[in-house]
Amino acid sequence: MQFSIRQNLWFAQASKIVGLRSETLCVPQQITSLQLWEEIVKLHPRLAAIRDQVVFAVRQEYVLLGDQLLVLHPGDEVAIIPPISGG
Repeated sequence: MQFSIRQNLWFAQASKIVGLRSETLCVPQQITSLQLWEEIVKLHPRLAAIRDQVVFAVRQEYVLLGDQLLVLHPGDEVAIIPPISGG
């Protein structure tokens, strides 16, 4: 199985839960968005509480959690974006 290094960027509530603004993570090059989330939750179990409200941005493109296959490349940025309220 091939693994590549990724840069995770944490925003808002996710950043508060994790206690980081960014980190590097090793994951398979081909992974579904849901599998990627599960790998992240293994490292940061408290994130499970916001699972239904999170979206990713991979290479600055929104990705919902699900069966969508991601093909990641070394250095790709994965942003974890929790719910954002506005008004």
